[in-house]
Amino acid sequence: MEVLRSKPPKRKRAKPVASSPVEHRDHAPSEHNASLEDFVQFRQRLNVEILNEGNLVINRFFALDTRTYEAGALDVKTKELLGLVASLVLRCDDCVTYHLTRCAEERVTRPEIFECLSVGLVVGGSIVIPHLRRAVDRWSELESLAR
Repeated sequence: MEVLRSKPPKRKRAKPVASSPVEHRDHAPSEHNASLEDFVQFRQRLNVEILNEGNLVINRFFALDTRTYEAGALDVKTKELLGLVASLVLRCDDCVTYHLTRCAEERVTRPEIFECLSVGLVVGGSIVIPHLRRAVDRWSELESLAR
């Protein structure tokens, strides 16, 4: 289930535009209510726009983020689970959705997800509970897509 992996664009500088089109920006998907498809499309579209600006710091940070989750001393699955815990503790629903999707792609099991979520809950405390609920809902959505 290759949902989120799209190759980042080559370092091509976007041409300056006098005025940006607004029609595609009037409705960014809400973190909490976007469908998985809306989330993926929004993320991909904005990543292209951001990376095409050619800002060295931003492009290097995005590249560092990508490289961080590659296999090394830890395998990709473990790194995605770590990313999920960190995202839950930081209460970033977009990041939780991203890492849950990557976990699904890495064939993480439901029991493994729940152990991971339990670590995030213990570290983050009760304030994490609403994000835990949304994470479980998103994981159920990913499971239903895999069937």
